[in-house]
Amino acid sequence: MEGSLDELFHGLFASDAPGALVIVEKDGKIVYDKGFGLANLETGAPITDTTMFNICSVSKQFSAMALFILAEEGKISLDDPVNKYFPQFKAEFFGRITLRNLISHTSGLPDSRPRTEKEWVKYRAQNTSIFDTLDDYKLYCEEEESWRFYETLDSLAFEPGTAYEYQNPTFQLILGIVEQVTGEKFDDWMREHVFLPSGMPGTLYFEPDRQIPNMAHGYIKGKGEVWEEFDFGEDTFFGTKADGGIYTTGLEFVNWDKALYSDVLISSEMRKEAHTGHIATDIPYTDYGYGWFIEHRPDRPLKIYHTGDNGGFHIFEGRFPEKDVFYLIFANQFYWDRDAVADKVDQILQKNGWI
Repeated sequence: MEGSLDELFHGLFASDAPGALVIVEKDGKIVYDKGFGLANLETGAPITDTTMFNICSVSKQFSAMALFILAEEGKISLDDPVNKYFPQFKAEFFGRITLRNLISHTSGLPDSRPRTEKEWVKYRAQNTSIFDTLDDYKLYCEEEESWRFYETLDSLAFEPGTAYEYQNPTFQLILGIVEQVTGEKFDDWMREHVFLPSGMPGTLYFEPDRQIPNMAHGYIKGKGEVWEEFDFGEDTFFGTKADGGIYTTGLEFVNWDKALYSDVLISSEMRKEAHTGHIATDIPYTDYGYGWFIEHRPDRPLKIYHTGDNGGFHIFEGRFPEKDVFYLIFANQFYWDRDAVADKVDQILQKNGWI
């Protein structure tokens, strides 16, 4: 198996370019752990299992976990309506959208944020009183700014619970819920109640002035096919916390996976609910649970997985729970076909008799 994986990833990631970390775990033991390429082109630092990657939308499962913990402590209910925590959202349908809808992408809330620089300029001109004192980070990257769009929203894309639309702002609401219920800053509560119990002492959320040790940068190809840094400062929509702001290492993420399946954080019953498909997605053979994709292909065991994209980062992590096999691919460039590569890894695991 090692030779097949080496061949696959050496063919994708050059040693002098941005690359990826690949880890495979079987029966609770790491059986493959290799870095390909560079974490930082300026310093020449190689990618290793202690390199800090932005895991992008894989952060969503951690935010969902916060709600599961609070629900099992009796401090919230997943059936609570959104307007219980955000009374400033005046439309009546916020009383019908539940926390379950938020974490399964079934809220029906349209993602109406400006998505291009031109749209942002127009929006900013129409809302000068809001933005006069905000710098670019606050304009583009704070949860509170995403919430503003809901204050005047007067229509839904679909009735809550009836359809699926993947988006980020609904997960960003979780930050506000956690802070209201616990009385603590989101980062601090997550560290104490999620990261540390999971064996993730170095894991943290991105902030512009926060030093992240051993950090990978994201990259894209610019003019002349030259690699250019593409993360905070270059990507307009980089890094709100609750939906995509976590930086962690491959080794700490392996610890997270172990904690998730050992009932350290929540009961097995709650985990089962999170890992049950609640709505069909637009991906073949795939449903969405609460913070995870659930793949049920007829030729392979059930796979629980998630992907993430942010700046130049391109992330995949997945587990076959029935076979106790887990793997991750943390990349700091996206010039590779993630779906096809994950499928090839699955085929290698299958050929090896592991799934």
